[in-house]
Amino acid sequence: MRFPLALTVKIAKHIIRHKMARTPKFAMVLQLEPLHTCNLTCTGCGRIREYSTSLKDMVPLERCLEAAQECNAPMVSICGGEPLIYPKIEELVVGLRGQGRIIYICTNGVFMRKKMRDYMATVFTPAMEPVLQRLVDEQLVTEKEAEGIRKADATARQKTVIAPSKWLYWNVHVDGLEYTHDLIVEREGVFKECVAAMKMAKILGYQVATNTTVYKETDVQELEEMFKYLSWLGVDGHTISPGYDYDAAKKDMVKRLGRNPTDFFLTRDLTRAKFANIERWGQMFTIFGTPVYQEFLAGKRELTCTAWAIPTFNVRGWKAPCYLMTDGHYNGYHEMLEKVDWEKYGVVDGVARDPRCENCMVHCGYDPSGALGTNYQRGDNWKNFKYNFASKPLPYAAGDKVVAFNGASIGKGHLAEAKAAVKGELSGARSVFQRNGHHDHSEGEAPAGGADTTQRDELLAKISAGKNIPLKSE
Repeated sequence: MRFPLALTVKIAKHIIRHKMARTPKFAMVLQLEPLHTCNLTCTGCGRIREYSTSLKDMVPLERCLEAAQECNAPMVSICGGEPLIYPKIEELVVGLRGQGRIIYICTNGVFMRKKMRDYMATVFTPAMEPVLQRLVDEQLVTEKEAEGIRKADATARQKTVIAPSKWLYWNVHVDGLEYTHDLIVEREGVFKECVAAMKMAKILGYQVATNTTVYKETDVQELEEMFKYLSWLGVDGHTISPGYDYDAAKKDMVKRLGRNPTDFFLTRDLTRAKFANIERWGQMFTIFGTPVYQEFLAGKRELTCTAWAIPTFNVRGWKAPCYLMTDGHYNGYHEMLEKVDWEKYGVVDGVARDPRCENCMVHCGYDPSGALGTNYQRGDNWKNFKYNFASKPLPYAAGDKVVAFNGASIGKGHLAEAKAAVKGELSGARSVFQRNGHHDHSEGEAPAGGADTTQRDELLAKISAGKNIPLKSE
């Protein structure tokens, strides 16, 4: 099966129960944002800009658990911000499991290995020594960290931790291979850390998924290579969604990066072109989501937005109308369902009810539509059943042949110019993105704007002033 049987049954029972009760609107997945603080500033993400005045605020643990009970979605996606920064993340995971939820921890991967070392410290026995030694041999844990795990004190052993479970996934953000991903997250070394964290997670028995956003500059062939590599790594599944020009992201694109949003985000037509191969990918790799949603992305059918099925709760309350658009926040989930005029949003028969919805084909609005039977066509139920209960695609055998580390690891990251200048190896060297503004290695002139070059520009300024300083992002 593409999705574990117990999880599939839980979700199916939830849908059937509400269908039989004729519940007009109900939650499938709760997007729970306990905080908006993040350690990265990803291009295309407007979250920390939209909530810039409340970045220090956090939802109390008890309120997070109450929100999950209130909407009673079978699945909770803990996001943000970076959820592993949340001080009570372990207690939140344990609390949600106590409620019987399926949990996705949507993370950029930077703090994953720390959390998994904490887990190992609580369960380590001499019998685990071969596993720990393997982690050391594969350079996923240092000798010093391994010794700390072996000699963990009583406090470390009694700590609440995030343990492996069939009900839990690490959901790691990966937007391409090394060069592309590090460029989008605006920091070198993040892709390498993501891969290390995913390798460690699989060795320890965790379930791992990835989530990918596709932008106008995304190379479709690179995406397929990325899936081959991740499949070979043993990743359990993937979520993929088009990059949508929601207000907060557009404002950040203009104000912070000086770029035209139309050069970065997808229109509906571009989305269909980028996702032309999505059904083939769904057969080759474990792509999460319904085949009905895949047909929608490929332009083979229309769906009606069901944003109410994936509600968002954060520091300001229940966010409406959806995860990306904000027209208000509500104190209660049912209050939000009743007060929001849902007929004002989405695209129906190709016509946008709200101009902001025109280019949106994002999974948080349309993936549940495929499961709930909106715009039902004969055979859809069988199609969904067959897709989910069919054999899970085997790991891609030749995934190790993919050149995944094509950026900072081989000296072609977006700080390449500054590093070269510091070392004095190249005169006037320019990074790939500065040359052409895209994710390839061809020559050309840079467009106006570009990725965040603050680190590199600061280094070059100090170099020209005769100050040789160490790099910030290695």
